[in-house]
Amino acid sequence: MPARSVLVEVQRLDGWLARFGERNGSYSLHPEAEKRDGSVRVTGANGCTAVLSPPLPGAPAPAGAGGENLLRALVSGVDVSAVVGLLLVRRGGYSVGVAQAGAVLSSKTGTRYVQGRTAAGGWSQQRFARRRANQADALVEETAARAAALYAAEPPSCLQLGGDRALATSTLGEPVLAPYAGLPQVPFLTVPDPRFAVLKEAARSALSIRITVTDPPTEP
Repeated sequence: MPARSVLVEVQRLDGWLARFGERNGSYSLHPEAEKRDGSVRVTGANGCTAVLSPPLPGAPAPAGAGGENLLRALVSGVDVSAVVGLLLVRRGGYSVGVAQAGAVLSSKTGTRYVQGRTAAGGWSQQRFARRRANQADALVEETAARAAALYAAEPPSCLQLGGDRALATSTLGEPVLAPYAGLPQVPFLTVPDPRFAVLKEAARSALSIRITVTDPPTEP
């Protein structure tokens, strides 16, 4: 069945569930058997399901817990006041910052040209590949340095990485970010060019509940 994912802030979860019930009928709540991170499965009367997952793994609800107790355990494990380190980077630019309660506290956004791939062959292709690698290295180094300066001033307790996964991973692997490399990470965020507006949205959604909705089965 088709599935889609949305991010819902903790304070908006009750409203989202009310709308889920309006569309799909009365629903039941159960622990998500395939996960051990505190996720909850919602099943509507029409067969539509939604899996609600915390941004960071939490403790499963007590055995036998149901209904409101499951939801209470889910949201109680989300510290919306936590300081989040934001690191968004794609070929050509970056936006890094520190956020709390959905708002950006400090940030730095910049651009760094990284050449696209070339179809040329032979020596020219090798030359372009070296130049592209050097440009990517410069982007990673600058992004890491900017992020490290912000994190040192306002230390985060978890990280939100996004953009290009390979570049983000390389950036976090830079020595200047070593003190933060082991911090918990919320799920990776796929974003367009990381401008400040994109960073603001990442700050708002970083500690949201991740919801994956699967449509009800269709009649044969």
